[in-house]
Amino acid sequence: MSQKIINILKETGAFLEGHFLLSSGKHSGGYVQCAKVLRFPDKAEKVLKPVVEQLKDVKIDKVIGPAMGGVVVSYEIGRQLGKESLFTERKDGVMELRRGFEIVPGDKVIIAEDVVTTGKSTIETKEALEKLGAEVIGVACIVKRVREDIGMPIYYAVDLNIEVYDSQVCPICSTEQELVKPGSRDMKK
Repeated sequence: MSQKIINILKETGAFLEGHFLLSSGKHSGGYVQCAKVLRFPDKAEKVLKPVVEQLKDVKIDKVIGPAMGGVVVSYEIGRQLGKESLFTERKDGVMELRRGFEIVPGDKVIIAEDVVTTGKSTIETKEALEKLGAEVIGVACIVKRVREDIGMPIYYAVDLNIEVYDSQVCPICSTEQELVKPGSRDMKK
């Protein structure tokens, strides 16, 4: 199944190879730009179907994705599970639930992401939701890249072990490849 998902990512131009500056400040030779696959509803359904299969017996009240990457993923998982889909967004650099969206204390929620690389947005979203009384039961994503424990279960379609380097020791920097920042999150100065 994983190879099928990788093939869909490649055919839609979502799987990129080169020299990338990640929002963490680290460098990588590979990047997954899920917006490229999510622009096709039929492909979004296919790449998220294995994730939904993993979640079908999990008690979930709401699916919540951090903006931007998690919005469409949340919608599609919510659609396939028949659950409400919401999203969080940053205001003054802090992740929060806005636009009149509500959490009822005790709601069991799954966080929806496109790619989990470091878990930073996921953890920020979890903290924001728990302050509202939600019980975060895990994160669901298309691509799992994180290697560290982020303190919650991860449900994913494909696990990609793409090497990530500190900028000072990045072997790609010694090549002629241009460093590209493809993500949507602003870098911390």
